[in-house]
Amino acid sequence: METSELLKKVRKIEIKTRGLSNQIFSGEYHSAFKGRGMTFSEVREYQAGDDIRTIDWNVTARFNHPYVKVFEEEREMTVMLLVDVSASGAFGTQKQFKQELITELCAVLAFSSIQNNDKIGVIFFTDKIEKFIPPKKGKSHVLRIIRDLIEFKPENKKTNITTALKYLTGAIKKRSIAFVISDFVSPDFSDALKIANKKHDVVALRVFDKRENELPNIGLVKMLDVESNEFKWIDTSDKKVRNTFVANAKKREDYIKNTFNKSGVDIANINTAESYIQPLTNLFKRR
Repeated sequence: METSELLKKVRKIEIKTRGLSNQIFSGEYHSAFKGRGMTFSEVREYQAGDDIRTIDWNVTARFNHPYVKVFEEEREMTVMLLVDVSASGAFGTQKQFKQELITELCAVLAFSSIQNNDKIGVIFFTDKIEKFIPPKKGKSHVLRIIRDLIEFKPENKKTNITTALKYLTGAIKKRSIAFVISDFVSPDFSDALKIANKKHDVVALRVFDKRENELPNIGLVKMLDVESNEFKWIDTSDKKVRNTFVANAKKREDYIKNTFNKSGVDIANINTAESYIQPLTNLFKRR
């Protein structure tokens, strides 16, 4: 992609997603994700109604008058985006491809984080770690992330969520808000999810296309599995084939739902045919 074309794409995404962050998500984001806890700010004289547990006895003894400790919420956080860049992101039959939707979601979260004075970092993954961008603040850093999301070319094609979660727990030492953005078509990742969620606040954004759950009756079709690079002929007019496809999709849906329920991780399901505003807003409000 030429530099001028890339910059146009970055600018287009910035205008759309930064506006959404400012107008819709800034308040919800701030409320939904808490800082690391309470940090000491100052001492002041005791006032009627103050909790006696906050009395600073050393200062009180020195001045022979009760003083209390004042604490503030420590707002600054580290936000990590774990971005699935496997070949399945190239699929999409509705308004946009899954990878395009993932890019917009990442941009919205990145702009929301810097408005909140948080650091933002990214882990690009397939079935291996493709790239790590350490957490930093600032608009120029966010624009770099968007640029990479648009033009990054991964080496591998398959997906392994466990690989990404293990890398997160090893690379990021302090507790972070970790958004895993993927279609979650991956080998079993339940154990890695539980472990990661103990150290970090893990949130899942699942991007999917409705054609992954149902097969239309359009006759004999040659299909490509983009992750294995294998072609297969599928007779979609065969009712057994369509029913098997739906059954497998239902099994996958049940696995994903049960995995996140058991791990206590919040998940938002985002369809390529619909706006992501409502699912994100609902997620923030649930928290």
